[in-house]
Amino acid sequence: MIKNISLALLLLSSVASAELFKKTNLGLGVTIGSGTVTTVRDGEQNYTIIGVNADYFFIDNLSVGIGFMSWMGSTPTLNQLTVPVTYYIPLNKQWRPYIGAFARKTYVSDGYDDYESYGGKLGMAMVLSPNSYIGVGLISEYQSSCSKWQDDCSRTYPEFVFALSF
Repeated sequence: MIKNISLALLLLSSVASAELFKKTNLGLGVTIGSGTVTTVRDGEQNYTIIGVNADYFFIDNLSVGIGFMSWMGSTPTLNQLTVPVTYYIPLNKQWRPYIGAFARKTYVSDGYDDYESYGGKLGMAMVLSPNSYIGVGLISEYQSSCSKWQDDCSRTYPEFVFALSF
């Protein structure tokens, strides 16, 4: 199944006609994954993560977006709304380092408090075609409503991206 999805994505990238990182381009994405959250009340919880996002290039190399992710399959459920800004540094045609920032609102069920977070990301994008790329990076996120009694107010995690631009 993964091979079929990869093949479909590669075929879609060859059909689209836009150049990457150019003003007025629109990028659409889907997130599928898994994650683990540990809480004092519920212990370790494993989740299935599903999301969608869209990015728009207001000027060349600079995108602003909006995304929604849902962490499902365990308690509490999490729903996240994220607004990212990403700048792709135009070093050459194939390699594009990127830097970005984001703000996120997380809605939590079952009596837990909702919270806000913000962060940044650094990475490298490799252009695959005139309208697709893969990227790998590192995200650092800080929970803004964190109290002095919490010791896990920030986290750093990897980012893996396959993107199509239209």
